[in-house]
Amino acid sequence: MRDFPSCFGESGVQVADASCSNVIVSKSSQNSVTCLYRCKLFGKSCLISIVWSKNLMGQCLSVEIDDASHQFICKVDVKPSLFSKRRGSKCLELNSCKKIEVFWDLSMAKFGSGPEPLELYYVGVVCKGEIVLLIGDLIGEVLKKSGAIASVSSAMLVAKREHIAGKRVFGTKARFCDKGPIHDLKIECDTKCSDDPFLVVRVDAKTVMQVQHLRWKFRGNCTILVDEVPVEVFWDVHSWLFGPSVGSAVFMFQTSLSTEKLWSSPSVSDSSIYSWSCLGSFKEPKSTGLGFSLVLYAWKNE
Repeated sequence: MRDFPSCFGESGVQVADASCSNVIVSKSSQNSVTCLYRCKLFGKSCLISIVWSKNLMGQCLSVEIDDASHQFICKVDVKPSLFSKRRGSKCLELNSCKKIEVFWDLSMAKFGSGPEPLELYYVGVVCKGEIVLLIGDLIGEVLKKSGAIASVSSAMLVAKREHIAGKRVFGTKARFCDKGPIHDLKIECDTKCSDDPFLVVRVDAKTVMQVQHLRWKFRGNCTILVDEVPVEVFWDVHSWLFGPSVGSAVFMFQTSLSTEKLWSSPSVSDSSIYSWSCLGSFKEPKSTGLGFSLVLYAWKNE
């Protein structure tokens, strides 16, 4: 989780000639989804990352827990070789009086084209008999399995990183505000068949952003409105236009009313260096009010 996302540092990613969008990663890392949650653990704020990935052996799950200062606490890996059971639990004893339990059940899980399950699954983190984090739709099952109290969890999804692939259209699903509707998000860009490529972002088939003359505006930002919430969109498609064929474009969707205070670029037209804010560090109290961030790495299938 400390490399979430891998090219975001504490002061933000610096997009320059050595842009992180040009970093070559393995095929397995191109098929992964990482969700970062802020939770309460032993009365203190902590960060729990849920990593879904997929390789030739099958589905993988990783649960990693850090405190708010990025001090590693513990990690649980569920590898394909263990998925013969596809369900289980693990008790992690931090010391004589502190323990964390992780429960998971993917025995009936339904998956789409990506590594993240769609339904009929659960992953739960339990501390001192209470649910710290619960994802999935089999709530009754995890309560029965863990014996935990059915309390209201204060866990909040603060960031998500996803790798998507396509030729011209790149799609995913996203929820831009807490308990809001899930939207179909599509990014369309054809850099091969046009002398003047352009970029289009659609939410539920409605065009919310369009960037013309992309060769001159291959990096920038724009504010759109989704569910009456302002969403700042940052893009870097340098590798699509000028980089190696294996490079990915990077998009970030940041919901925050104070985004302009976090943006530290000289200007959009300055193609030298500018920063993308806040994802590398969710340290309290700086994390308050940052909202939700979705980072997409878009890989072209030629």
